Parts: sequence; structure tokens; C-alpha cells
Amino acid sequence: MRRLLLRLYDYGYRVLLRPLVFRRSAQDAHDRILSLLSRADGSELLLALAGAARRLTQRQQPVTVGGVRLDSPLILAAGFVKGAGFDDEADAQAAFERGDNIMPGWRTMPALVGAVEFGSFTRQPRLGNPGVVVWRHAPTRSTQNRVGLKNPGLKAAAAFLREHRDELPAIMGINVAVSPGVSDPIQERREIIEALATFLDFGLTPSWFTLNLSCPNTDDDPTGNQTEGKARDLGGAAVELLRPAGIPLWVKIGPNLSDTQYRALIAALDAVGASAIVATNTQPQPSPDNPAVSAGVGGGKLYAEALRVCALLVDEKRQHNYAIDIIGCGGILDGASYRAFRTAGVTAAQYWSALVYRGPLAAAVIEDEAEWIPPQESVNDC
Repeated sequence: MRRLLLRLYDYGYRVLLRPLVFRRSAQDAHDRILSLLSRADGSELLLALAGAARRLTQRQQPVTVGGVRLDSPLILAAGFVKGAGFDDEADAQAAFERGDNIMPGWRTMPALVGAVEFGSFTRQPRLGNPGVVVWRHAPTRSTQNRVGLKNPGLKAAAAFLREHRDELPAIMGINVAVSPGVSDPIQERREIIEALATFLDFGLTPSWFTLNLSCPNTDDDPTGNQTEGKARDLGGAAVELLRPAGIPLWVKIGPNLSDTQYRALIAALDAVGASAIVATNTQPQPSPDNPAVSAGVGGGKLYAEALRVCALLVDEKRQHNYAIDIIGCGGILDGASYRAFRTAGVTAAQYWSALVYRGPLAAAVIEDEAEWIPPQESVNDC
């Protein structure tokens, strides 16, 4: 019955709903979906329907990765449920105090898809980049964005989540990042420690925290932020703070690094006690509207590089007997791509672009396909 429902859903999304969504620009569709999620978060009926859809279609496949017991190995990546942007902390706080839903999808997406990583959140609120910041490339089933770490800031985000603490999912992650433009190592460390401490002080104990070292849709150089020294310094400080609370630290890194740099990163992060590396974030490429401006590519165009990086890190883990786990991320759009990551040695993975090309039940469809589709199917066949 579950497989039949998934096939009917997949056919309906591909043939009926996706063509309607794709009549709109990626930016317009994205904005409309966030508006819909904001309303759905307050509807008990829609939340019940979302939960029922997940229970009927997503098979329980418990796995333990990065110190976390997950009900299913696929996690919605950070960047989708992260909240509105604001000019400053006062504006963000005022919106929260008015009762605005400053984090669309905070209830609906966990009910619908299961595990979600919230964020990224920065020390101060960020409006993000202006204009069109979201694109899609249907032939390769790719997405591209330069949202620019739009978020309400850590204090408003923590206050909002504390207000709704009793309604938060049992399994969730929180992703934090250093503010773009900050280069002083002391300030970087201060921002990360303050971010983690603020969530803990507000009584929030997520299943994991993720330190985002790679932010390709900002004007920072994402490769320069991912040094061995920075990973050791920021990762070590975060692990030390989180250890008494029993909360594991994951670290998200990007593509386009040298193999030597990846080997140095996994060695440093394992040494300081990080529990997992998420590989990889999106890949910086020229944006469709302005070749002089970079934007992060995800989906099909990222798949090969993300898979290569995961395989390299898994090999390093095995050779050196590292305790740190590797979580795949990048171009997981169907059963074949997901199975390729599993074959490379990862036990859990994150996805984002699959929501665009496979719809809201993407995780359930992908997990099911991984069990039956022919091995030769490619990432762009569905």
C-alpha cells in the first residue's frame, strides 16, 4: 500500500503539480511556498494532514549517525526553515513580540518530512541579498541561490523557538554560522559561542548543532573559511561548550577544496571531538542574472563533486579509524543518487533541491526508490 501511494503521489507531482509550479519563476514559487507554510503552521487541520501523509508514506528506518538516533536517514538541510530577515535585532524582536511567524515552516515541515535542520542563524539578523536570489535549472534538476544567510538573528530565533518549545519536533538540528564579513578569529569564536550559549540559555536542546563553515551565497570566500586552524578553533570551542549538555556537534563544509584540505579538516574535527561532517554545502558558480556575482548551486550539478568528497572523507575515516561520521549532502534527488552515497559509506544524508523536483514527500519517494530502481539509473532520469 505504501509503495502504491508513493507511486501515485510521484506521478501526480511530476505530471500535474510540478508543471504548474514551474510556470512561475523559482523566486516567485519559493516566496509563495514560504507564505503558504506560514499559514499552515497555524492550522491544526493542515498539520494533521501533513503528519498523516508522512506516516502513510515514510517507512521507519532508524539509524544512528553523528551521535543522533534518527527515525529515517534523510534530513531536510538547513536553508529552508530559517526564518524571515530583518534590519536589526530590535525589528526582529518587535516582530516576535507581535506574534508574527518569523520562521515559516517550523511546524509544518517536521510534520511532513521528519528530521529538519533549522537555520543557518547568525549573531545579528540579516535581510539577505536583494532582488532575485533563487533560480532553478530543470534540465539538470539543479537549484541555485544567493539568499545571503537571511535570518532573524540568534536572539529572536531562540526566543521564537522557546515560545513554541512544547510544539517542537523530538528530533531536530540547529545550524549556526559566523556573520559574513567577520574575519577576526576572536570575534568568530565569540559569535559561535554566543550563538550556542544563547540557544542553551533559552532552554533549547536540539538533537544536534551544526557549525556552518561554508556559506557560498554570501560575499565571503567560502574556501578561505574552511581551514584546519579555523575548524580546530571553532569546532573545539563548540564541542567544549556542548559536551556538558550532551549535544553533538556537526560541521558543514563545502566543495571545491583540495583533497589535502579535506584530509586536514577531518583530522582536525575528529581530534576536537566533532561528531559528524556534512559534505557538502552548495557550489559557488556565476548567478544566471549576473555572471560577476556568485551563487550556490545545489541539486544535479553538485552531485558528482559532493559524492566524490564524501567518498574521500569516508576513506580517510576508515584509514585512520576516526570516530567522526560523514553525512552526505548534494544532489540527492532519487533512489540512484541516494544509493550512490550509501555505497560510498554514508549512513545518513541531507537534501534540499529534491523538494523542488520531487515535491514535499521527496524523502519518502527517494528512500523507496533506493530499494527497487535499477542500479544503472542516473541522477537525471526521473
